[in-house]
Amino acid sequence: MKIKDITNFLEDFAPLKLQESYDNAGLILGDKNAEISSVLVTLDVTEAIVDEAIEKKAGLIIAHHPIVFSGLKKITGKNYIERTLIKAIKNDVAIYAAHTNLDSVTGGVNGKICEKLGLKDCKILQSSGDMLKKLVTFVPVDRAEKVREAVFTAGAGHIGNYDSCSFNIHGQGTFRGSETTNPYVGKKGEQHYENEIRLETIFPSYLQGKVINALLQAHPYEEVAYDIYSLDNKFDQIGAGMIGSLPKEKEEKTFLRQLKKTFDVKMIRHTALQDKKVKKIAVCGGSGSFLLNQAIAAGADFFVTGDFKYHQFFDAENKIVIADIGHFEGEQFTKELFYEILTNKFPKFAVHLSEVNTNPVFYF
Repeated sequence: MKIKDITNFLEDFAPLKLQESYDNAGLILGDKNAEISSVLVTLDVTEAIVDEAIEKKAGLIIAHHPIVFSGLKKITGKNYIERTLIKAIKNDVAIYAAHTNLDSVTGGVNGKICEKLGLKDCKILQSSGDMLKKLVTFVPVDRAEKVREAVFTAGAGHIGNYDSCSFNIHGQGTFRGSETTNPYVGKKGEQHYENEIRLETIFPSYLQGKVINALLQAHPYEEVAYDIYSLDNKFDQIGAGMIGSLPKEKEEKTFLRQLKKTFDVKMIRHTALQDKKVKKIAVCGGSGSFLLNQAIAAGADFFVTGDFKYHQFFDAENKIVIADIGHFEGEQFTKELFYEILTNKFPKFAVHLSEVNTNPVFYF
């Protein structure tokens, strides 16, 4: 299998356009056309991970955290990043990362955390804005169904738990083709009146190229008239963090014990307990302090995340319990997520779960 066969699938699942501006997701090292026989999935990329890939004959490492965040002017081996890259290059091992783009999708990192905690009715905690667009096009009546199906298949028409959503108005279009045209209906050089349907639907902006290409391929006209409008609506399928509910209420200390067991943590840094039952849980893998206000506004009893600073704990103001389980601990199941989606798509392709613990933090 070629590297691009795998990375294209991953980018359909978690599009690169969803990554934050500071991020560096995607193929970081290697030739996308290279043939490989297996991949190694991991949270981080280190020299030990490259050694493991070599041992397991994995031609591609798929990680959550990009090993390269900012530009490298020299690769001389002066730090672990450069040494890791040198070793990977020498041994023809490619490196790919799915980071904040994988955080943003409902079935991504935070979805896996919700699954591990057994949360129900989960949804995005902070939905993305400036993400939705509306497509308006005009189609002859006899081809409207074909065009609708084409743009729906390309990813348009999703509103919450509904798909194939559109609005259709019957009207009359006019046009006159020049002598160089070959019109689908009417005659060139003559004014034509055609019964058409004004078709409206929405799509996430990162799918624009795919949706417009599907429209152009399915539409019968030589020149396709269409409009695209940017919308201010929130897109609840993409965003930061997630929130869900426990099947049954629990005591606060019982839930803390569940966290310790589920994420195999030796200690949890947390704010004062509220002496009440726990039901609604907000989560964010990695560093989630930026979502504290959203978690409070959503009525969460607990906010499970990592990397809270000392002064940020005061911001809970007895409205919520912050449970800082650690950055690695919150994201540790990401490699399991990679394994599941890859083996479901490519059941006969070798996918190895890394056995190396890359957590740089130890507890005494």
